[in-house]
Amino acid sequence: MTSRNNFTRRRLGQAALAGATLMGAPLPLRYAAAQAPANLKVALLLPTSGIQAQIGQACRRGADIANDVFADVKLPVKLEIVNYDTESKPDVARTQAEKAIDAGCQMLVGAFDSGQTIAIAGVAEQRSIPLVVNIAAAPQITEQGYKFVVRNFPTAPMLITGALALHKEIFKVSGKTPKTAVMMGVNDTFGTSMVNGIKALFPKLDMPYEIVDTITYDPAAKDLSVEVGRAKATKAELLLPVNRLNDAKLMIQEMVKQRWEPMGVMNPGAPGLYEQDFFKTMGKYSDFLISNVPWLDPKSAMTQSLEKRHAAKFPNDQLDINAGFTFEGLLVAAQAWLSAKSTKADALMDALRKTKIDQHVIIGGPIQFDAKGQNVNIKAAAVENLKRKPTVVMPVESAAAPLVFPMPGWNDKRRT
Repeated sequence: MTSRNNFTRRRLGQAALAGATLMGAPLPLRYAAAQAPANLKVALLLPTSGIQAQIGQACRRGADIANDVFADVKLPVKLEIVNYDTESKPDVARTQAEKAIDAGCQMLVGAFDSGQTIAIAGVAEQRSIPLVVNIAAAPQITEQGYKFVVRNFPTAPMLITGALALHKEIFKVSGKTPKTAVMMGVNDTFGTSMVNGIKALFPKLDMPYEIVDTITYDPAAKDLSVEVGRAKATKAELLLPVNRLNDAKLMIQEMVKQRWEPMGVMNPGAPGLYEQDFFKTMGKYSDFLISNVPWLDPKSAMTQSLEKRHAAKFPNDQLDINAGFTFEGLLVAAQAWLSAKSTKADALMDALRKTKIDQHVIIGGPIQFDAKGQNVNIKAAAVENLKRKPTVVMPVESAAAPLVFPMPGWNDKRRT
């Protein structure tokens, strides 16, 4: 009897201590403890280590604040987001997708890289689990006839068409038109899709310049001196780079070293030039480079909430489309659950196919998917690096600053 009383008192004491600890905790912790359980378990598959780690980590930051933004905009849903690292490798992406499904994840979101996303899409289709693609442009992702894949990101042809149309607008506004261009690109799945897409579409778009050479290289390259030297030797007035982050830094470093100063460096729909680490590494040499890519709509109330939450949680990190599109991928997942009110794959996929989200964060029309699972309403912007910040300069109605073109030389006094 004594032993039983001691045990009871000890358990009561532990319970009281736990309660006192919770009551003394910061309000956010107490609030989190009182929240209802999540409605949907989502696997977020991203390359948070390996060669693409920094971009994968930037994507993840958009997910880390997703539930907070949902609460801000009164979206009555909560996601359980489970992070899986693809290690920047398609084979690991495949096994991580399988692991996520085995762990009970009811939807997949990812994976930034086209090769990794293709691997995950195969698993999603085999296991009949919905995949929402956050970022990945290879056309084949939505050309395989998959029934469990939707993509809220432009295909390579969409990126290229939007980017090259913006080139014409840039030349018109600036009054300066290059006559020749050289293309440099990574030879991975994404880069190959972009380079081949540009070659196929270019003759149909009535561009004012000629592409005089195309130079490809491994995304893991440690030195681009030969490739930049070859590009410089063409005397092209415009460089069209299809980069990732690390090779973008190598490319610009070599251009400065070799004193190659074309009229402009205009990225036709790829990452790299607008990444936070690019600015940190390249300093003044990062400015006046232009990326023709989708971008965050500063006029959207949801974007404003995302910006506020991101600044509060990650004050030293830049908010860009990596976080923006990843957030939107989770927004799509959340809206699917709200429509389906079910975690069953067939019900979620039916909801995804019927998706129409008017309020979101990326410039363009409503998020909705065609018969292939592709969102075709995303628009491109010309984003110029100005004062170490990616800044919308075109279209004019969305511009946050005036366009600077041609690009000032590497030692121009406008670089500070």
